[in-house]
Amino acid sequence: MAKEPDMKPATVAAQALGWIDETTKSVAPPLYPSSTFIRDEDNQYRSGRNYSRADNPTFDQAEAVLASLENGAGAALFASGMAAANAVFLSCKPGDHVVISRVMYWSLRAWLLGFATQWGLKVEIVDTIDLAALKAAMRPGKTALVWIETPGNPTLAVTDIAAAAEIARAAGARLAVDSTVATPVFTRPLDLGADIVMHSATKSLNGHSDIIAGALVTKRADEQWETIKRIRIQSGAVLGTFEAWLLLRGMRTLYPRVRTASANAMAVAQHFRGHPLVEDVLYPGLTNFPGHEVAAKQMQGGFGSLMSIRTRGGERGAIATAANVRIWKRATSLGGVESLIEHRSSVEGPNSPAPPDLLRMSVGIEEASDLIEDFEQALKAAQR
Repeated sequence: MAKEPDMKPATVAAQALGWIDETTKSVAPPLYPSSTFIRDEDNQYRSGRNYSRADNPTFDQAEAVLASLENGAGAALFASGMAAANAVFLSCKPGDHVVISRVMYWSLRAWLLGFATQWGLKVEIVDTIDLAALKAAMRPGKTALVWIETPGNPTLAVTDIAAAAEIARAAGARLAVDSTVATPVFTRPLDLGADIVMHSATKSLNGHSDIIAGALVTKRADEQWETIKRIRIQSGAVLGTFEAWLLLRGMRTLYPRVRTASANAMAVAQHFRGHPLVEDVLYPGLTNFPGHEVAAKQMQGGFGSLMSIRTRGGERGAIATAANVRIWKRATSLGGVESLIEHRSSVEGPNSPAPPDLLRMSVGIEEASDLIEDFEQALKAAQR
C-alpha cells in the first residue's frame, strides 16, 4: 500500500505504512523465516524470490518504511551498521580518495585506516565541522566519497550537511551521512543534499537493545546503489529475517521513543550545565554548544538522545562517577529505551577524540528526574 499524501512521518512509522497482510488480514506484520523459495515448473522464479541471502519478504516492509521516513528512493537492510557502512566504501574503487569526519564511530574509523587503506582507498581524516578544511581536502576527479557523521559520536560535533553536500558535489564526489544519532525523526540528510544516509539500526531505529542491524537509504536508485546491493548479497551481509521483523516492530514506536528520550536528554543537559562537579556538557540542544546554530537549522523538533558530560577530576573522576550510578547502566550502545553511560576514551583507545574526563551518555525514556538524581549522587560519590 502506498503512503497516503497526508500521512505524516510519525503515522508512517506507527502504522508501518499501513500495510496489511493480504493472506491473513493481520495487522501485525508477518515473519517469513524461510531461507529458500520454490522454483516454477519451468525452472524460473516468477515470485521474485530465490534465496534469503539475496532477498526475503520480511525485508520489504521495513525497507519501505525506512525509505519513506528518509524520503529516499530505496533502502537496504544489513547485518550491522558496520556492514552497511563498509558496503558504501567498498562500492568505491581502489585508488579512490575518500574524506571522513574526524569525530565518527571508532570501529568504522579503525576499519578504514586498516583494511580499507590496504585494499586501496586513499583515506583522509578531516574536521568536517570546518567547512574550509573540508573544501581544501577535496581532490576534484579523485575524491569519490565524503563521509560525515553528525552529530558525531562521542563529542557530538555537528557538521553542516547542506554545505558539505555542496562541497562534495563541486568536486564530483558523493556525500554519505551517518545519521544514527539524529534519526529521521529530527534530520533527513537526503533532503539536505546527501546521496546516501546510513543508520546503525541497532540503536534508535530498533530502540530495544535486542538486535544488531544496519541500514542504508539512497536518494537515487542508480548504478552505485545497485553495486551496494550486490555487495550485500555477495559478502553475505544481509540481516536475519527475525532481526528484520524486530526492527520493523521497533520502528513503529520510533517517534514517541525518540521524542521522549530527546526531551529527557535536554533536561539532563540543562540541569548539569554549570554544575560545580562538571567541567562541560556536550549536547547540541544547549545554546552555548559550538554547533548549536547548525544543529538547530538541520535538526527539526529535537536534538537527539546522545550527550556527553566531562566531569571534574579527570579520567579518575569520570570512571568513579560511572562506577557509582544506580539507574544508568554501564554498557556500550545508544538509542535504547534504557539509559546507558560509558567512559568512552578507554573504549576507543589512544586515537580517540574523546577527552579522558568524558562520559558518553545515551538517555532513555525513564523519568528525567530519576536520571538527574542518580547522576547527581554518582558525581558526589566520586568525590569521596
